[in-house]
Amino acid sequence: MPSFILHLLGFGYARLKYARTNAAVTLGISGPCRKFLHRLLSIALCWLLVSCQKPEIPTGTFVKVQRTVSGQTIEIVRTADKIALLEQVRLIGIEAPDLKQQPWGEAAKNQLEQLIGGKQVLLELDVEEKDRFDRFLAYLWEDGVLVNERLVKEGYALAKVRSPNKKYQQRLVNAQEWARLMGKGIWNPKQPLRQTPGEFRQQNNK
Repeated sequence: MPSFILHLLGFGYARLKYARTNAAVTLGISGPCRKFLHRLLSIALCWLLVSCQKPEIPTGTFVKVQRTVSGQTIEIVRTADKIALLEQVRLIGIEAPDLKQQPWGEAAKNQLEQLIGGKQVLLELDVEEKDRFDRFLAYLWEDGVLVNERLVKEGYALAKVRSPNKKYQQRLVNAQEWARLMGKGIWNPKQPLRQTPGEFRQQNNK
């Protein structure tokens, strides 16, 4: 989104917040109601940011999904020199709960399986092709939907952008803000994810 539009949105948000606060005081609206109005305004602006994003035209290679390993890793069948190879792919820009972090780890894996299990997906690379575990680093597209982003937006994963792979950084950050405001999945206040996957693994590997 052009920067001047973001500035306008930010200015508009500040003006609306100021007007809302003064109106609330004038009308005698209680604190809980003011918080609700603020949350509603935040959701509306977040939705506007997501909906105004420029549609992406991904480029990459179509591959067959063989197996879902976790909420952020899959196995694919790739053909090289007429030989079918089984390779692992780590989804870029997200961090799904560890499988032992129940119920979120298994839920993330099941959702990813439901979205792309056994399907042909478009594999789009970024700056780095593989990680230190020899897994491909990629964005997955299924029927025009960026799967990495969808997992974050539905609350099944955190946005975790690592340089230099930042092509869809803003989309992932916006998706996480939407999920947080809407209380989706791991952001559900009744059953929130209290540790990041990294914190969980560090604590449980001691």
